[in-house]
Order: sequence, then C-alpha cells, then structure tokens
Amino acid sequence: METIQPKPAFSNGGHKSKVARTFQRVISLRTATKIASSNGIGKGSHGGSDVKRRAGLDALVAMVFASVTSIKAAYAELQMAQHPYNSDAIQAADQAVVEQLKVLSELKHKFLKQELDVSPQVTLMLAEIQEQQSLMRTYEITIKKLESDVERKVADIALHHKQLKDCTFLNKSMEKKLNESGLLSMFDNIKFTTLNPSDFAQVLHFTMKSVRGFVRLMMKEMEIAKWDLDAAAESIEPGTVLAKQSHRCFVFESFVSKTMLDGFFSRDFGLSKEQYFNEFKAMKSVLPKQFLVQNPDSCFAKFTIAKYLKLVHPRMECSFFGNLNQRKLVINGGFPDTGFFTAFAEMGRRFWLLHCLGFSMSEQVSVFQVKKDCRFSDVFMENVSEESLFCDENISDENVDFRVCFTVVPGFKVGKTVIQSQVYLSPVTTPVS
Repeated sequence: METIQPKPAFSNGGHKSKVARTFQRVISLRTATKIASSNGIGKGSHGGSDVKRRAGLDALVAMVFASVTSIKAAYAELQMAQHPYNSDAIQAADQAVVEQLKVLSELKHKFLKQELDVSPQVTLMLAEIQEQQSLMRTYEITIKKLESDVERKVADIALHHKQLKDCTFLNKSMEKKLNESGLLSMFDNIKFTTLNPSDFAQVLHFTMKSVRGFVRLMMKEMEIAKWDLDAAAESIEPGTVLAKQSHRCFVFESFVSKTMLDGFFSRDFGLSKEQYFNEFKAMKSVLPKQFLVQNPDSCFAKFTIAKYLKLVHPRMECSFFGNLNQRKLVINGGFPDTGFFTAFAEMGRRFWLLHCLGFSMSEQVSVFQVKKDCRFSDVFMENVSEESLFCDENISDENVDFRVCFTVVPGFKVGKTVIQSQVYLSPVTTPVS
C-alpha cells in the first residue's frame, strides 16, 4: 500500500531547512580547511590555495544572491508604494535598490582585480541572513498586496450588490407603474367613425411619455455600466452644445423616437382600416409582456422584435447584462422576463397603438423631420426646453436667430392638420447692420 506523507509547512520547514543547509555549508567549509591543514597542505601549497579560493567563490556567490534578493524586495516595496501613492516609501525603496546595485558593482570590481578579502564562514552566514530577511520582506509585501486586493474586491462586490439592489428596485417600480397603466380607459371614447387628428395627438402624447420613461431606465443602466454619457450623446448628435448636462436626455429621446418611428407608416401589415382599429382597441387593454408570450406570431410580436434588435445594440446589451442571452432569446422568438425588456415592450405597445391608429385614419398620416440649423417656427415646432435658448441678458432679441440643433420628436401631418415636432434650439447671433 502506498503511503502519502504530509509535506512540511512552507513558512517553518522551508526556512529552517535552508538555514540548516547554510550551517552545514559553513561546518563543511571549516572541516575541509582543517583536513587540508592536517594533511600538510600549508599556506603556500596549491591544495590550501584551492580550498581557500573555493571558499571565497562560495562566499562571493552568496553575497551576489543576497544583494539580488534585496533588490527584488526593494522593487516589490516600490511597486506597493505606488498604489496608494507614498512618496516617502518610494524614495526609501529607490534608495535601497541603488545601494544594492552599488554593492554588486563593488563586488564585481574587487573580483576582477582579485582584491576580494572576506572571511568565508562569516560572509556565508551574513549573506544567508540577508537573503532570508529580504525573502521575508517580499512575502510580507505580497501578503499586504493580496489583502489590499481582497479588500478592494469586497468593496467592489458590495458596490455591485447595492447597484443591483437599486436597479432591481427601479425595475420593479417601473414595471408596476407600467402594469398599472396597461389597462387604459382614456381611449374608450375614440370611435372608428369619428376618428380625427386630436385622437392621434392624444395617443402620440401617451406614446412619448413611455419614451421618456424608457430613456431614464436606459441612462440608469448606462451609468451602472460606467458609460461616458457625454460621449454617447455626442455620437448621436455630433457637435451639439447643450445648455445643461441634464439635457442629454433629449438626445437619447431623439435617438429612441427616431428609431421607433423609422419606416413607421411605410410598413403595412396588410390589414384594412377597420381591422387596424380593432387591433388598436384590443391592444389598448392588454399587458404587453403577457400578450407577447401568448401570441409570439402576432403582428405586434414581429414589430416588437424588429424594433428591439434595431434599438438595442449588441454592445449596449452586453455592457448592461454581461452577455447577449437576452438578445439571443429575442432573435429566437422569445421574450425576456426582465424589467428592461418589460419597459421596452410597453413602449413598443404604445408605438404599435399609434401605428394602428394612423392606419385607421381616413386621412393620410405622414411623419416629418426638422433639419438641423432650420429657423424656429412655432407653427411646425415646439421647443422642448426654454433653457435650451441659452438666455443671456446681454443678447437682445433683435439680433438673435433661434435655430434647430436636433429634432427630439418628429412631427406629424394628419390630412391638413399639423402636429408640431419637438425640437431642441440654440441661438445664433447675427451682426446688427
């Protein structure tokens, strides 16, 4: 039967055995010297000279290894002092490295000039002690670094737990609000025979409320994922100067609304006007997530999947959730059971209601965008924030021309009726003639 013996502890056994080996080397060196003397090998003999030279070389190698180990320990201290930054510790470690390099340089010169005059027994012992002390310093630094890493990891885990808790609470809160607003009665007075632009404007207002809610959730996820929101806003609307940092939300609302309305009225699912209106009546009183699960092949499901894959970029989803499992599920016709997707599904349902109502109208419905740098017109446009005018007491209204930075919500035309677009403005000062 094979027996496995336990290994000796590293911290005690290894250290003791190495010191013991050093003592053994010193004893052997002394014994060899005595034997050489007892055999008649004198000071001037070749045998005695060889033993002394061998002992000197052993001592030299021990001193070199001791200095190198000291340099390693000092370098470890130098690295440790970088994080957190400690100028005194850095200076001390740097000085220790320089001193040991000087020692190595002196040993080299003495060895080459054959001026090395050391006591082998004492030098071996001192070098071994120096090496062991340096190793102990290195181990202590390593332990401190590991402890620091553990503390940092624990702090990160605690922070992530808190963020997860906050995010979960926010998702549940938003999901509750969305579910509460899912069963609508405000549109019960809309009749197919009396459809008019006011009905469409009412549903549009209801739809844009969900956009603002979804954008708040999306920005919250961006902050948790350490996104640079300024850079993200700049990538959507390059060169735009915002009056306030909080106005970044208008840029993201612009991105979401444009994506959800892209090709909106050019995509016909082949239903008649009355069938679209019946779809509108049916969908206004359902919970979107539940409906999608029960009707995965419905027109609304196809619409939701297409818009989700277009709006939520894979890199965005990966940074939010750490993987692409949610996206894979949507591609395969499934619907994730998450607060993020539930919020998106509710927003998608409202756009679908708008879509159905638009195709139900007897008058033609179209979407229009306002180009950048267009002059502001209160007939076709509505300013989303008065603060975006950059009001300045030193600028008179006579020489200020307000221009469109970007469109937040596209406008609509229902027959001859115009539903204003929502735009973000900035002033352009023109010289007074």
